[in-house]
Amino acid sequence: MLDDGPVVLFFYPAASSPICTAEACHFRDLGRSFDALGAQRVGISTDTTDKVSHFALQRSFDYPLLADSDCSVADEFGVRRGGRVMKWRRQREIKRGRSHAVKRGYISQLLSVKRTTFVIDRNRVVRLVVTSERAHIHADKSLDYLRYLS
Repeated sequence: MLDDGPVVLFFYPAASSPICTAEACHFRDLGRSFDALGAQRVGISTDTTDKVSHFALQRSFDYPLLADSDCSVADEFGVRRGGRVMKWRRQREIKRGRSHAVKRGYISQLLSVKRTTFVIDRNRVVRLVVTSERAHIHADKSLDYLRYLS
């Protein structure tokens, strides 16, 4: 994927929430601008695969959305929130014999990852990191940086 050009990878906390929907739709709406710069967009959240698939179909995204339900990618990029709390909660539920029934509530979803965008070049070097809870900032700053590079 990186051989084809830079990747703009954005982490969003919860599929179908108002701010995440606005952010993902803004990335979709700016698709031609990203394409003109040879950049690929990829969204990722810690939601389940089913929820991410439903969100993608519902909003007709023209780029991939990935599910990181075990938070491994979020941990690698350092964007996970509440890691210790979630780990403690899972261990508590396992002790109670409910490991299969651990469900994350709305607040836990909001705390799952920090809304963060990474612009990664062909050499796998992170060139820009955008952190903001404002939905439109991520795509706009990423585009501005990509334009600056070209």
